[in-house]
Amino acid sequence: MGLLDIFKTTEKPSKATDKPSNVINESSKCSFFQPDHRAGLHFTTEWKEARDACKAKVDAISKQCRAQNRRFRDIEFDLENNRNQCLYGLETDQSVYNPTDVLRVTQIFEKPQFFIGGAKSNDIVQGALGNCWFLSALAIMSAKEGLVENFCVARDEKIGIYGFVFFRDLVPVSVIIDDLLYISIPKWEELGYEQQLIYHRDQDLFNKLARKGGKTLYFAKSGTENVTWVALVEKAYAKLHGDYASLSGGYTGEAIEDMTGGLTSFITTKDIFDPDIFWENELLKDNQDRLFGCWTSRLDSSRTGGDPSITIRGLIGGHAYSVIRALEYNGKRFVIVRNPWGSSEWTGPWSDGSKEWTKEWLPALEHLNHTFGDDGEFVMEYTDFLSQWEFVDRTLLFDDQWYMSSHWLKVTARSLLAAWTFGDVSFTIDIPAATYAVIVLSQLDDRYFKGVEGKATWHFDFVLFKKGETEPIGMSSSCGPSIMRSVNLEIDLPKGEYVVHVRLDRHFYSQDDKEAASKDWDKRKLARVLTERAKSQSIAANFKVKERAVNLPIPLETLAGQDLTELEQKAKEAAEEMRKKDEELRAAAKPATVKEGSGADAAAVATTAETREGFDRASQEPIHRC
Repeated sequence: MGLLDIFKTTEKPSKATDKPSNVINESSKCSFFQPDHRAGLHFTTEWKEARDACKAKVDAISKQCRAQNRRFRDIEFDLENNRNQCLYGLETDQSVYNPTDVLRVTQIFEKPQFFIGGAKSNDIVQGALGNCWFLSALAIMSAKEGLVENFCVARDEKIGIYGFVFFRDLVPVSVIIDDLLYISIPKWEELGYEQQLIYHRDQDLFNKLARKGGKTLYFAKSGTENVTWVALVEKAYAKLHGDYASLSGGYTGEAIEDMTGGLTSFITTKDIFDPDIFWENELLKDNQDRLFGCWTSRLDSSRTGGDPSITIRGLIGGHAYSVIRALEYNGKRFVIVRNPWGSSEWTGPWSDGSKEWTKEWLPALEHLNHTFGDDGEFVMEYTDFLSQWEFVDRTLLFDDQWYMSSHWLKVTARSLLAAWTFGDVSFTIDIPAATYAVIVLSQLDDRYFKGVEGKATWHFDFVLFKKGETEPIGMSSSCGPSIMRSVNLEIDLPKGEYVVHVRLDRHFYSQDDKEAASKDWDKRKLARVLTERAKSQSIAANFKVKERAVNLPIPLETLAGQDLTELEQKAKEAAEEMRKKDEELRAAAKPATVKEGSGADAAAVATTAETREGFDRASQEPIHRC
């Protein structure tokens, strides 16, 4: 579990903003100081460093490939040679996805271009994967000029290498991929005799007509021919999470967080007190410092067999949509919305070609930057927008005026039948100067290790007090889905100390403990998933390296240029350091306070004391879920 306080100020804080965190359970009370390197960070500093590192790595690999006269092949995510590893998670039915072949971008497109005139929402068309939430996020970000380009960091299209920087639990991480993509059209040799006759038994004609162009792609496609960024960003995001199947199902705002480092709140439309204030203070600021998505669960398509023909005035239940922009014209308020399918639109008032579009109102189309056509984009009047959509995802974007401080802990929950109460975990925050702040309580993004995330899922809330006062000054907003990755509070805070008291709740899966079923899983895949879990857990201040040492990778930077003798010596030193830290942690349970810096940043991974620090900073991987 992690607490992040993101604060807006013109001056960098002079000291850490998180003080010790008290983890309270039935038998002990422990405090853990925030590691220094997570305190008072300039919000964009790590992101810029990650971008520079990603660019340098892409450039180095590109030079190596050119020297060898080879295109780049990513052996870490090789669609062709490790098909099942790249397609499926531990629990995925391996008959769900059936691409027929793998081709390079240059084999699929006649004149491939990453962007044509920048990223546009109409570039995006959903494929065979149930990731409307992710593609909706791409469409939303495409409406803000330059935002998609920010995380598409580097590329050499001739060599076939692309570098991206995403965020994993608000920590930037680079992802590098090749340009191999799954397609849905089989090879000539796999066609039957009758199918070959359609092409006059001419293999060259078949390859030219059937196996060319963006429509042959199995997963995400582009609505603009020869544009490649959509499919490649989707592939990079799949690699980040281990496989394509891991992207099935999610919330739009979480994808925007992962690609921008922003922060999402769920807004229930029925809870909006004053629609005029929401329009003026929220929707009209779309594409400035915030982005919006929308969806409804009133008609759950999973209960209709996923039949897209069963709709509410053309809208699909349980399906994510993008808010492209909000504008006023001639006294009316309009919201432009897009379906990531690239088709299937709203059929109510102000839909394409509806009776509302009289001669008097047709000039509004130019003002709204909208054209009629079944491209998935449509216009809704604001009142209909509020009545038809159940939830609005709002993601706040951060720039270089913001600083972030974070503190993550592995939390041991109290046993069942204990009271549902605040005080399960408490964080103390020191605010050095008056500021507008966003306080975020988060659990780890377990999409990286689906199948071994544990028997229960968690949700939580918190209440904020000024230290020494008895009346709360704020509570977290959690009006969205009952199980969310994070909850937050936006608030103006004067200088002073504040205490956050957390309340935990759990939801159990109906099946047996998932890890018990691991004997039936592919062992190579399981090893990688366990690695992702260990990497995620490792940032917790109270992380115990010994418990996960076998699963933690050694950053290459740690090994570089050192022989076995040097590594063995550092391993001995690290083991001694770990022993001392373990003694400190045991002493803390009496209770006592663990000294600052004695968390994961000072521990060793497998061989050296430098590994943990190198992992935190070089690999940029995140933190543990409670």
